[in-house]
Amino acid sequence: MTEQKVAVVTGASSGIGAATARRLSAEGYDVVLTARRADRIEALAKEVGGRAYPLDVTDRAAVDAFAAEIGRVDVLVNNAGGAIGAETVEHGDPADWRAMYEVNVLGVLHMTQALLPALRATGDGTVLVLSSTAALAAYEGGGGYVAAKHAAHTIAATLRLELCGEPIRVIEIAPGMVKSEGFAITRFRGDEEKAAAVYAGVAEPLTSEDVADTVAWAVTRPPHVNIDLLVVRPRAQAANHKVHRG
Repeated sequence: MTEQKVAVVTGASSGIGAATARRLSAEGYDVVLTARRADRIEALAKEVGGRAYPLDVTDRAAVDAFAAEIGRVDVLVNNAGGAIGAETVEHGDPADWRAMYEVNVLGVLHMTQALLPALRATGDGTVLVLSSTAALAAYEGGGGYVAAKHAAHTIAATLRLELCGEPIRVIEIAPGMVKSEGFAITRFRGDEEKAAAVYAGVAEPLTSEDVADTVAWAVTRPPHVNIDLLVVRPRAQAANHKVHRG
């Protein structure tokens, strides 16, 4: 009997992470949900029949302890991340930049380094990085987030080169405008009016489920097929700065 494949999803307490956990569970994976909010991932793990593991990906000691305990891992979805603030580079708070770098960049590094031995051991591992279209093009007011996501994009590209010839795929999914739970609220420090303005007039921004569906498609391709980089946007968004608002 074939052993069930295991998928680890970071930032699984809400938004894209939670939707991805549900989608990969539906695909037959034993899903391990990680996030800082224990109550949320425990409830979702119960819903999908997965496992919850409270974890802060910026804490390397905690990540190493997780890796030592988890056992088999076939897929790592590096989803934990986020944006803080929309100030210009001139006026950005270095503390916000540091926080974004810690989760979007070092979080990916910590989880990937810690779980590569387990991914390698399966003979068919997948590392997936959820970046952003901010990883590919800059925009005003996004300097810290843009810089962090550019770094995450570079990690994926470099890792793919370094692992060439090994049985590990490195996939990057770069979503555009996604109306996901909490993202804009966090970015604008709880200001609901500013958060709502991001999506004002856009008929159909992407949903967390749209992105989760894209992730599931990418990781379930035949083992020899690597989706190096997949950009997914709503139809109303032609570029970071070009959005149709009806």
